[in-house]
Amino acid sequence: MLITVDFASAQPLSDQVAGAVRTALADGTAAPGDRLPSARNVAASLGINLHTVLRGYQQLRDEGLVELRRGRTAVISGTTDRLRLRLEAAAREFAATARQAGASDEQAMAAAQAALRDLP
Repeated sequence: MLITVDFASAQPLSDQVAGAVRTALADGTAAPGDRLPSARNVAASLGINLHTVLRGYQQLRDEGLVELRRGRTAVISGTTDRLRLRLEAAAREFAATARQAGASDEQAMAAAQAALRDLP
């Protein structure tokens, strides 16, 4: 699994690490039972602090997406809900687009509800 970060982003690096794993789960490039790269390897390859990666992995653990095992091995949980992850990813993308367009929260919600109603 490839974990990347954007140093120009305002989003904290640990959140980006967790987000990269969520995206891999949502799009199917990672699956329950897969091992995540060691935090040490991710930190070294990205040039970031080990504790930053560990914070990202801990977020995933707190969400129930990853099991942290002795020796800092991280394994994707067998109970991962891919539908929820896909919906959350789509919702984040929609929310970002709505904000960039200047829509209010109410306008964005109304547009989403209308789109859901119009689908077969």
